[in-house]
Amino acid sequence: MPVIGYLGSESPEPYASRLVAFRDGLSETGYVEGRNVAIDFRWAEGRYSRLPALAMDLAARRVAVIVAPGGAEVALAARSATTTIPIVFEMGGDPLMLGLVASLSRPGGNLTGVTSLSVEVSRKRLEFMSELFPNATTFAVAVNTTSPTSALQLKNLHAAADSLGLQLRILTASSEAELNDVFRAASEMRVGGLVFTSDPYFAYRSHQLAALAIRHGVPTITQARDFPIAGGLMSYGGDFQQSHRHTGIYAGRIVRGEKPSDLPVQRVTKVELFVNLKAANGLGLAIPPSLLSSADVVIE
Repeated sequence: MPVIGYLGSESPEPYASRLVAFRDGLSETGYVEGRNVAIDFRWAEGRYSRLPALAMDLAARRVAVIVAPGGAEVALAARSATTTIPIVFEMGGDPLMLGLVASLSRPGGNLTGVTSLSVEVSRKRLEFMSELFPNATTFAVAVNTTSPTSALQLKNLHAAADSLGLQLRILTASSEAELNDVFRAASEMRVGGLVFTSDPYFAYRSHQLAALAIRHGVPTITQARDFPIAGGLMSYGGDFQQSHRHTGIYAGRIVRGEKPSDLPVQRVTKVELFVNLKAANGLGLAIPPSLLSSADVVIE
């Protein structure tokens, strides 16, 4: 039975809905875990520094393919572990800019995968918050500086702020204790709202972020739909269910014998805006009709 190595930056629980989508994609190629394929999982428990060693462990097992979902950190760790075992990544950033592939249409080497627009649309989150608070002049931005895409996202956000005549207060967080500090600082600064950059560490802690946003009374927008579903105000980012399903499809095709160099990098172009009206009411906010009309999902 062929073995798929699965490298996760978190633990199984935060990945649950993504794993459902991944297994759905895998089944589309005729593979079902436990029946005709095995999956060997490695979890970093939120510590990016553990990823390279975990990737090396999977490479030593000589798995048929390494699946590296959940961001650039995971993909880069997998690439550092092997130049021969096929790797299927899933991320919100640009794999070409990160040097993971030679081109999107002809990846070359042993990597291919799926990319969404989550990183590229970080600036759009600031625009939505500015639309919600047209009189605000300053917004806070939360960034995980350990992320390989953080510098690019901050550059884009500063450009957006300049075009809108806004000022940004940058707050950093790469641990759960620091997340609480971010919300407390944003509340004390009395900024218009808080914008989270795209990062798996934040996305997989949507429930915690929603609880903190409610506790501190800070209007907040993140990348993941899980945030407004858990009670947060808004989210804007790529459709993770679609990207993880495509990852499963590519993993199955490679197990079946196709080469990653022959599989173009898939771009998931669907971007979702979720708005939670209950959260808005709790913050005493009236969502502009223009913003509501732009929303893909409005949670009553």
